[in-house]
Amino acid sequence: MLNPINAEAVIRDGGASGRFPGELHEGVAWWLGACLVVTVKAGRIVVAHDGQGTSAAFLARLCRGAVNAQHYACTVLDFGVADEAALLEAMREAGAVPGVHVSTTAGEDDTENVRIALYGPDGRPLGEERGLAGIRQLIAADRVPLPVNERAKGHVECYHPFTDNEGDER
Repeated sequence: MLNPINAEAVIRDGGASGRFPGELHEGVAWWLGACLVVTVKAGRIVVAHDGQGTSAAFLARLCRGAVNAQHYACTVLDFGVADEAALLEAMREAGAVPGVHVSTTAGEDDTENVRIALYGPDGRPLGEERGLAGIRQLIAADRVPLPVNERAKGHVECYHPFTDNEGDER
């Protein structure tokens, strides 16, 4: 495994969190995206971030992992910049699909604290029994899912569920 992490320390409490650089790197986001799709067997997920540059970079990598998860051909609905409450509403609007929110806060000594929150289709944080333990095991064992062929690859779409066809808010 390139750039291993301490999966037990980083992947917990409904997602992954840690210092960047240091405990986390962008590759972890790729792994989480692929493992989330496979673990919850998702054909679609909704993703958002808090608008910080580091959050956007981590989310872009997570999306690449999600669309490359085995045979699922996952459609990633990119909700863009949103808080967690708006993401949860977008997940419901999309048909009760899993979701991911990435946020970043300032840390010490030129580091940042990155949080990648994973949600199940019911809008609850992904718990140990509902998939987080399985994701952590896949990553720790370097068993991150890869696409089986080009047709199995998913794609990313911009997602704006709260606007009408002219782009005005509903």
